[in-house]
Amino acid sequence: MRRIFLIGYMGAGKTTIGKDLSKRLGLSFIDLDCYIEGRYLKTVGQLFAEKGEDTFRKIERNMLQEVSMFEDVLISTGGGTPCFFENMEFMNRNGKTVYLRVSVDELVKRLELCKHTRPILKGHSGKELKDFVAESLSKRSPFYEQASVVFDAEVMLTDSDVQTISAALEKIL
Repeated sequence: MRRIFLIGYMGAGKTTIGKDLSKRLGLSFIDLDCYIEGRYLKTVGQLFAEKGEDTFRKIERNMLQEVSMFEDVLISTGGGTPCFFENMEFMNRNGKTVYLRVSVDELVKRLELCKHTRPILKGHSGKELKDFVAESLSKRSPFYEQASVVFDAEVMLTDSDVQTISAALEKIL
């Protein structure tokens, strides 16, 4: 029975790497945000807007605990998941945690391309986006750094890069 949790800031590659890595390891793949959206039939953005962050984080915790009952699974968490309640401790107790660490500058490059699909980033650009990411990451890093594996996922431009990262993680895990 294996359970792996991928954690890291939005844009770190949790879903992209998670899909490839889960195939390599013969594990089922679950994107926690997609799981929540499937259960509630609303996007994470809609849940945030309608219920507020506190209620969303409770939903997220409950869904994390639910998917943690599954065996032989790789779970890609939301960027904030490890930072609320005792979620990080819970994941460390119930499986192997992997922090995909990426620099602020690289995250900003990645997020600039998809900020229209991420409600929390709308209205941020250039220096504002960089400042937002830097501040958020500095608050979240102490949680992320508690992972059992900290992995540098800085270079992820091509499918080949994703496969290289997945292959390296496969050896570690």
